[in-house]
Amino acid sequence: MLEEVERWLSTRSWSATDRPLHQILAAKQRTGQTVSVVLPALNEEETVGDIAAVIRHDLMRQVPLVDELVVVDSGSTDRTSEVAAAAGATVVHRDGILPRLPAVPGKGEVLWRSLLVTRGDIVCFVDADLRDFSSDFVSGIVGPLLTDPDVDLVKGMYDRPLGGAAGQGGRVTELMARPLLNMHWPQLAGFVQPLGGEYAARRSLLEQLPFPVGYGVELGMLVDALHLAGLDSLAQVDVGVRKHRHQDGQALGRMAAAIYRTAQLRLARGHLIRPSLTQFERGGDGFEPRTYSVDTEERPPMVEIAEYQARKAA
Repeated sequence: MLEEVERWLSTRSWSATDRPLHQILAAKQRTGQTVSVVLPALNEEETVGDIAAVIRHDLMRQVPLVDELVVVDSGSTDRTSEVAAAAGATVVHRDGILPRLPAVPGKGEVLWRSLLVTRGDIVCFVDADLRDFSSDFVSGIVGPLLTDPDVDLVKGMYDRPLGGAAGQGGRVTELMARPLLNMHWPQLAGFVQPLGGEYAARRSLLEQLPFPVGYGVELGMLVDALHLAGLDSLAQVDVGVRKHRHQDGQALGRMAAAIYRTAQLRLARGHLIRPSLTQFERGGDGFEPRTYSVDTEERPPMVEIAEYQARKAA
């Protein structure tokens, strides 16, 4: 490990318990910064309501840490929107944000568009499929941004159990993202969960970043933030254990392909030769190929969008 990374681990890796809630609230009041929490959601009726309810109760009613809680529904066919609204979240539909630009499927697309419907100085993203959710996930990763003006982006780190086995979750992280980061961006080798969906950042940083529209958004954001703001502006906070729905191997393969494509573009900004991934499923006549396209779009920095500029000027 680079000496720079060893130093970073000792100065930019914390536990949620390092900053008591009263300290975070005092910093928020002193600085006047506002906090938005965004839950990107697609067919998450089983979990999104519990997450929203915990945030509303712990961090909006009991203490005034979160100013805005927004669920962005990216085309759910279940009761995600109704459940989220009943839990007290503001629900916005992806296709209703920036309608002049047709939406494409993908998590990054939803996160990018969320900047247009939130106003917080700090934006905190939380995946909507978490189980046994604790509000420490929000207060823990928002805390350093409120208390340390030199920090611009904070990732959550946690254990990810799989089938009862501790630390076996995060398969794409271990098989794809971690090798890529260690080989090509070794300054980022200290991140425990580089692909984790729980992180917070200053709007002033997010609005300058391009957003890969799909699963490459977390890796792309880390790499771009490193180049734009430097390693010492990045941090991570231990928030315990993350329990969520695990995807099957083929879905993970598609995720890995999108992440590799995101890395490849950042390595060379070159032309993607074959933006597709073929996987195999056993059928009646043996293994049958299924080919899926790999995301090839990225959204530009939000600060370049006319509607966003107009809103900032208003």
